[in-house]
Amino acid sequence: MKKSILNKIFLISVPLIAVILVICLVIIPKIKSGDNDVENKTETDSGHKIEKMSTNDDSVRSAVDFDHELSKYQPKKDHYNFYFTYKTVHAWWDAVALGMEDAQRQFLDNGIVITYEYVAPNGASAADQIERLNKAVQGNYDVIGVDVADEELISPVINDMIDSGVKVMTFSSSDASADCKRIAYVGNTHNYEDGASLTEELCKKLDYKGKVAILVGSAGAPCHEDRARGARDTLEKYDNMSIVAVEYDMDSVDLAYDLTKKILADTPDLDGIICCNMSNPVGAARAIIEKNSKAVIVGMDHDKEALQYLKDGVIYCLGVQDCYSMGFDTIQVAVMIADGVYPGSLYPEKSEMMTTLIFQQDAGAMLETLYGDISR
Repeated sequence: MKKSILNKIFLISVPLIAVILVICLVIIPKIKSGDNDVENKTETDSGHKIEKMSTNDDSVRSAVDFDHELSKYQPKKDHYNFYFTYKTVHAWWDAVALGMEDAQRQFLDNGIVITYEYVAPNGASAADQIERLNKAVQGNYDVIGVDVADEELISPVINDMIDSGVKVMTFSSSDASADCKRIAYVGNTHNYEDGASLTEELCKKLDYKGKVAILVGSAGAPCHEDRARGARDTLEKYDNMSIVAVEYDMDSVDLAYDLTKKILADTPDLDGIICCNMSNPVGAARAIIEKNSKAVIVGMDHDKEALQYLKDGVIYCLGVQDCYSMGFDTIQVAVMIADGVYPGSLYPEKSEMMTTLIFQQDAGAMLETLYGDISR
């Protein structure tokens, strides 16, 4: 009788021990290694990576890479002079400039002097950009770089510059048209996918039904237009999602604020706003707060006020670009172009930069990373 009881205990205990071993050897290590974090990376159709839903502080901080070293390429001269013009004076391009300055310092440490002009109008204007490029051609620059304000208008100008022997690259937010002769592009190569990813998150949040507005940015700007196109194509997949307004705020916080108030007046039951640049999430959020609207905002980038709205739950999601890396790599590529080194094994024709989608739980870490704000 005792032997029978012992046999039963043995038969029961063996499976129990096995379960405990599985927990100890498999599940616990995964928890400790962070496998329970809500984090994944998606690969877009163009092969570029968009990191989504990073809830780990280290992952959020790595979204902007401040740790750069120059490549092993040996420049052929000890002094280079560049000209860079971009869409409009704005904090987003100030972040790009920080990466440029870092590269400039590192080159100087190696005995190589980099001088450059970094200029833009107070408001985005293709006409202004054309005028600046035409003047730059008359200057003594090794390379001219342009963040394209309007690909249809600027690309032919770049082609004429290349044909006349000027070395031209594009950088930061917007490339030229596909048939443009520019030498290389350093910047965001997946703006369409960024717009689609943000919109997908909005649709999911709204349970795939609702009225949505799109704030585009500057008319003709490739990055803004591509994000808006990605947003529209994503919304079209869902029968119960509708677009009630598409407005151009010209990268102005104040205009985005005014446009959002107008949209809310026309559509008081607005469910969401898709913002395609760094300025319009701020303007949209101000209007949403003022009008006590429950519309869900998704948008782009790292404006401090926008990150605070994200932290407070006014903005739902932001796509943060690595502007610092764009600036650093722009200087490195410009040096190689100046030396007559064209895209190939040393650098690609188009760069691959990361965009990280961040949510409310990520805002504190991003504020600390970019602005030293640790009030969480």
